[in-house]
Amino acid sequence: MTKVFALSLAIILLGCEPKPPPVEPQSEAPADAGPASADAAPAAGAESSSGRLEAVLDAQPEDVKARYKHRHPQQTLESFGIEPGMTVVELLPGEGWYSRILIPYLGADGRLIGANYAHDMWPKFGFFEQSFIDSMATWVQDWPQQANEWQGDDGASVAAFELSSLPAEMKGTADAVVAVRALHNLARFEGDGAYLTAALRDVYDVLKPGGIVGVVQHKARDDMPDDWADGNAGYLKEKFVIDRLTAAGFEFVSSSDVNENPKDQPMTEDVVWRLPPSLMTSAEDEQLRARMEEIGESNRMTLTFRKPE
Repeated sequence: MTKVFALSLAIILLGCEPKPPPVEPQSEAPADAGPASADAAPAAGAESSSGRLEAVLDAQPEDVKARYKHRHPQQTLESFGIEPGMTVVELLPGEGWYSRILIPYLGADGRLIGANYAHDMWPKFGFFEQSFIDSMATWVQDWPQQANEWQGDDGASVAAFELSSLPAEMKGTADAVVAVRALHNLARFEGDGAYLTAALRDVYDVLKPGGIVGVVQHKARDDMPDDWADGNAGYLKEKFVIDRLTAAGFEFVSSSDVNENPKDQPMTEDVVWRLPPSLMTSAEDEQLRARMEEIGESNRMTLTFRKPE
């Protein structure tokens, strides 16, 4: 496996995929609360949801905790109204950064369903070896086996599906869908397969009436060109995301600034993967790397939507 391919694969699996060739790498005020589904089961015992989530986060490895200052998982999940006992769909769970938090937090009465890209989308990236593309054909079976290792004594059950192939038995079963840095590639390939349209249709169908959609996405400034903010550089405009989800039938509920980073001011020659944790443009430039680390992770929108009752 080449270094380029290995880096590309690592970044894809983190849910933060690189721009296609010629580049081939791979403060925390309370957020607005999103609505929770009335059908969600309560947490076991008298423990509060907030306390349970805090305990789960405190138990994560130090390398995961190091990202909290950039990713704000407690405020993010609380802004979406995610509660123990829910059935939650996670788009593009990758190597499981959020999955390892959600599984113990949702608890034994909850369920986490991973949703991966449609299989025919992988070749469109242009840099994956065929062996990796072939391995994605069994992801629906393989990912739950991996995620079962994160259950512990009180974790949620797990399942999986591919976008564009939602099983009939999963329709109308989810209380929430979380899409954390998962929409830009769907948008990027929308013109060659309508992948974003198909994904949002599955999101709508998998949710119960009143179910919520929580989106965290690299945020392009309004003044940036639309043809730059199309997902190829990792960024999307907030208006684009809101317009697409409302066109798909969802109601816009709220926006939170919990994941905003005003230091991230990309220009048209920039891609999101110049920043941590990828740092793809500064591997051999210590000064540039220091500047990127000073910026921190990307500026991100945090949006909540609801499927109508």
